[in-house]
Order: sequence, then C-alpha cells, then structure tokens
Amino acid sequence: MPDTPKADIPSDNAALEAQGIASELIDDSAARIAELEAKNADLADAYLRAKAEADNIRRRADDDIAKSRKFAVESFAESLLPVKDSLEAAIVSHAAGKGSPEQVIEGVHATLRQLGQALERNKVLEVNPPAGTKFDPHQHQAISVVPAEQEANTVVAVLQKGYLIADRVLRPALVTVAAAK
Repeated sequence: MPDTPKADIPSDNAALEAQGIASELIDDSAARIAELEAKNADLADAYLRAKAEADNIRRRADDDIAKSRKFAVESFAESLLPVKDSLEAAIVSHAAGKGSPEQVIEGVHATLRQLGQALERNKVLEVNPPAGTKFDPHQHQAISVVPAEQEANTVVAVLQKGYLIADRVLRPALVTVAAAK
C-alpha cells in the first residue's frame, strides 16, 4: 500500500462525531416538531372554541331579535287594554239602560283622553297643524288647494289628523292648502 497521509483518511472518530451531531440535529428537529404540533393543536382548539362562542353569540343575538320583534308591540297593546275595557263598560252600561246621553258623551271623552295618553306613552304623536302653518309635504298630504285670505302654500284646514311615531310619519295629516293669489 502506498503511503497516504493521515489527514486524507477519515478517522473513525470524525465519523462518529458527525453521526452524533446528525443525531442531535434529528433529536432537536423532532423536539421542535413535537413542540410545533402541540402549539398547532392548542391553536386549533382555541379556534374551535372561539368559533363555537361566536356561533353561540350569533344564535343568542338572533333569538333576542326574534323575541324583540315578537314582543315589540307588547307595551303598546298593554297601554290600549284600559281603553278597550272602558269601551266595553260603556257598551254594557248602555245595554243595561244606564246613563244619560251626557254621561255617555263624558265617557267617550274620558276614553279618548285614555287613548291619547296611551299613544303618547308609546311615542305616537298627533300632527294637527293650525291654520296658517307652512305646508310640509313630509307631514301633510294636500287634499285640495282653495282660495284663501292667507299666505299661499299654508294649511287652511285639517280634514284628518296625522300621526308620528318616533319622528317617523305613521300617517300624514290630510289638509287643504291655500292657493297662490
């Protein structure tokens, strides 16, 4: 055999050392992979929990909206019950022959006041513009234009009151309007 320098021959120690380093790298990589897989599992679990919570919140909100719609009229209906009771009592009283016409008229006025209070409590307000008020197409509906001794495009008379509910027109007031001279 020819003489070869010792530097050219890989030593068994170098091979063992390289194998040890490779083994450490593999162990480190395996540990890092296990750590990342655990972190991934935690994040997936957190995601599923957050998604479930969001779904529950959405479902509760939908239920609340459905209940609100279903029972939105409850307060209003409750405030109208005394009015209905008064009208029924008037019918029973009239059928029994009780009460003079004046008492019936007085009862009708009292019932009308009750109804007005119930409407006001539920933010239903009258639109009843006095004569001379500028015509407002958002709250008034002109039924006719008549010659009048007042400024043009103003309300002459109210034929039927209008109503607002929470600043929204429920029904416009039916009015006659002054014609231009």
